[in-house]
Amino acid sequence: MAGSKRGAAKTPPSDTPIGPTGRPYQGFPTPPKLDGHGPARIIALCNQKGGVGKTTTTINLAAGLASYGRRVLTVDFDPQGALSAGLGVASHDVTTIYDLLLDPKRDAHEAIIHTRVEGLDVIPANIDLSAAEVHLVNEVAREMILARVLRKVSPDYDVILVDCQPSLGLLTVNALTASHGVLIPLECEFFALRGVALLIETIDKVRDRLNPSITLDGVLATMYDPRTLHSREVLERVVEAFGDDVLETVIGRTVKFPDASVSGIPITEYAPEHPAAQAYLRLARELVARGAVA
Repeated sequence: MAGSKRGAAKTPPSDTPIGPTGRPYQGFPTPPKLDGHGPARIIALCNQKGGVGKTTTTINLAAGLASYGRRVLTVDFDPQGALSAGLGVASHDVTTIYDLLLDPKRDAHEAIIHTRVEGLDVIPANIDLSAAEVHLVNEVAREMILARVLRKVSPDYDVILVDCQPSLGLLTVNALTASHGVLIPLECEFFALRGVALLIETIDKVRDRLNPSITLDGVLATMYDPRTLHSREVLERVVEAFGDDVLETVIGRTVKFPDASVSGIPITEYAPEHPAAQAYLRLARELVARGAVA
């Protein structure tokens, strides 16, 4: 992939603390306050394999960025509506992203719902979204429809996170076409690793044909269990394949994530001192430090 840095990181001095990725463990500073807000940088969280932590990452990264004073809009782009539910938002009998896709004259602001987290909003989705690809297939410039929707609300936010469905169909292509960057959550499991090549190929095609400015903001290792050799070996192979594109923050496996989801709040609010909550706050700081977020 163009712009990717391949190869494993260099071995640091022996007295330097080493993180799970095998690189020197850094502390990222608290992001400075912003003088103003917008226009938003749009990031698609994408992986065609399900159950890798896309929605969990969208929710908790958004909450982490909001805690540092960023205005964040999340877009539920999965017909399962897990993002909406995870933020405690009822997605029935309300305006959803599906309505905005089908009616370009509709005001996107009417679909935005404020969550219980200050600075964090969501455009919800429900099962209706599963029909979107059928309705949009004959539309002119059908890959650009989400971009037109988000253009209307971008000035109000610092970052927009799009939670994609686990497929590489028209909806995901729309998300990639609308986005400035892609964040790939990758479960530390062998079969999850195998499918990334196809996703990278899709991103390259979107860059060549639809969105030449899209970048890979990072590969995020999720569901990591340092007690198992398998997790450690998969993470090592990810670093070998993607080098510096692998984020230093690693998200561990914990039962706290489903507990927080049931409560309809991010883990950063549900259990703020838990290592998983601290990991997502660190992820927010790392993305700011890398320039992926203002």
